Amino acid sequence: MLDQTLVALASAAGAAVASAAGTDAWQGMRQRVARLFGRGDGAAQRFHLERLDGSVAELERAGPEAREQARARVLAAWQTRFHDLLDDADDEDRGELARQLDELVRYGQRPFGGMSAGDGGLTVEGTVDIRADRGSAAAGVMGDVTIGNPQRPGPGHN
Repeated sequence: MLDQTLVALASAAGAAVASAAGTDAWQGMRQRVARLFGRGDGAAQRFHLERLDGSVAELERAGPEAREQARARVLAAWQTRFHDLLDDADDEDRGELARQLDELVRYGQRPFGGMSAGDGGLTVEGTVDIRADRGSAAAGVMGDVTIGNPQRPGPGHN
């Protein structure tokens, strides 16, 4: 039986999944949850990715009037899954799972799944490939840029 802290953590993790479903944070949340449940087993990870996709599909199928009820079902299902995950773990694994669930909840509380940028900033999750050639310049975020040959130093400049 889980103590109140772990029950609350499982509930918060379920809420984080339900809140992220269908938002910009979903892909990051989806991957983290699948890794947590998969625990290094690729087949288990794929199984949980399908479950997560089913949660989003349930929300998408629900019309606007039924969306909150669908979200409540998704929340309850994931709370139960997280609770069972913790309950089935031995004491040693339970501590590590609790730490990972806490990180998952924190991830869900950050804007856009944990990434943010200030004014003029660039936020990317994944691979970014920015290239420049033939004397051009490229950057994700760029201030004043001058392209060309530098001026020759005048007298007294070495």
